[in-house]
Amino acid sequence: MFFAKRNTTPTINLALQGGGAHGAFTWGVLDYLLEDGRLRFEGLSGTSAGTMNAVAFAHGMMEGGNDGARAALEKFWTAIANSLPFEVMVPSLDGEKFVLSPSLKLMLSWTHYFSPDQLNPYDLNPLRDVLIEQIDFKRLRKKSPVKLFIAATNANSGKLRVFRSPEISVDAVLASACLPMVHRTIEIDGEPYWDGGYAANPAVFPLFYECDAPDIMLVLLSPLKHKETPHTAKEINTRIMELAFRSTFLREMRVFAYLRGYVKQSFFQLGSFERRISRANFHMIEAEDVIGELSAETKLGANMRFFEMLKDLGRERAKAWLKEHYADVGNRSSVEVAKLFL
Repeated sequence: MFFAKRNTTPTINLALQGGGAHGAFTWGVLDYLLEDGRLRFEGLSGTSAGTMNAVAFAHGMMEGGNDGARAALEKFWTAIANSLPFEVMVPSLDGEKFVLSPSLKLMLSWTHYFSPDQLNPYDLNPLRDVLIEQIDFKRLRKKSPVKLFIAATNANSGKLRVFRSPEISVDAVLASACLPMVHRTIEIDGEPYWDGGYAANPAVFPLFYECDAPDIMLVLLSPLKHKETPHTAKEINTRIMELAFRSTFLREMRVFAYLRGYVKQSFFQLGSFERRISRANFHMIEAEDVIGELSAETKLGANMRFFEMLKDLGRERAKAWLKEHYADVGNRSSVEVAKLFL
């Protein structure tokens, strides 16, 4: 009697944080994981730039497996770098860093005085054009090879809206990345939506509740702890925004940390929920030492050299993580959730 060979390839879920142009780091992480080929992927949860990476990943994998996903990610980020009629990010005078061009800085200063409707009366959006050209949303809604969870924030209630694979559309993706001072509010089914970062960056709970794989990889773009306290008005305002975008994610991870501690110390027989908590494994890839040193304004830039620098960094960190922790997938967490989030 012959039996079908069991697929022993470890499966993992990905939680992809938002961070504008810094999302090119996540591109690099995904690119290396796909190239390595030793992992399968069940669910991807994304916010803002994390959403862009997740959707390009799913579309490319639908079209051509791992190689197709890598090609789709590269095509997307290249198109973003070439989508604006003028250069918005340039090397600094010493050539060591990238800074926003004077023209973009001027435009951003106007957002303090004018609404997106006033600044952009014709609702021109290069990102929309790129998404429509590159992503087959109709087919993706029916045949996505991974479970997609896209976060957006209801502008009137503050509630999180998670768009799942059958609901994915260009508007849902744009809503997840809608900064209200820069972009027009996205309306879906009569409800207004802003960037998902205000409510979840990213949402982790769908990966826990709606995916079978017990392993969740956090790909982070925002430092868990800053080295210095801000003092200038500009630095304080920037930090306020960063904390606002991070608070819900930290709160959600604290819940997971508390639950895992509770289950571990429980003397009672574990139910199905407790068993699920106990077998959940968390992993993390980040580059706090590098991305944490970049100015917040570079999140709004678009420059292929900058993207490639972050992509290379992402590939490097993913390679190092796989080398050290591949054997942990399916067996144990490679990070101490309580230590990081409590």
